[in-house]
Amino acid sequence: MTTFGYEQSLGYDRRATRLLTGLYRRIAADIDTRTTDSATVVDLGTGPGKLLSHVATRRPDLHLHGIDLSPHMIEIARRAVGQTIELAVADVAELPYPDGSVDFAVSSLSMHEWPDLPAAVTELRRVLRPGGAAAIFDFRFTRTREIRRALTTAFGSVDTETVRLPWHPVAVITCYRVTA
Repeated sequence: MTTFGYEQSLGYDRRATRLLTGLYRRIAADIDTRTTDSATVVDLGTGPGKLLSHVATRRPDLHLHGIDLSPHMIEIARRAVGQTIELAVADVAELPYPDGSVDFAVSSLSMHEWPDLPAAVTELRRVLRPGGAAAIFDFRFTRTREIRRALTTAFGSVDTETVRLPWHPVAVITCYRVTA
């Protein structure tokens, strides 16, 4: 996984605000409809915390967590979301959560950066509660076979949905949905 320096993190934050707000709103709405009251939700590769900020506005009852490999991204996210959301520097292949402790996991545009996809997916399966779910949004044309193989191995089945960004004429994102 790529870890950004401080200046790169600030640049990503500016681009994410300008280009991805529509996607974050859509994912936040998805989380809103797919989670129960007081569910524990983890954003894998949270970056500057934009998605968590949208989710917190829609669903203040949720227990929100975010991880990112970059300490600079976590610093920026902490300023954006305040102290009500738990943030940590962590690798998706070594999640800092107990077995079966997460109701819903989400990732937006970071899975293509996960260097050991099978290990990361196995770790995701470990932390999800029985019946817990994950929605992983990533670019359509990155590692598709490897992604499907890893998710199917860990979860048995994978549902996919093509997502179009509001400003882009072609659907460039796939959402992979799995249930523990």
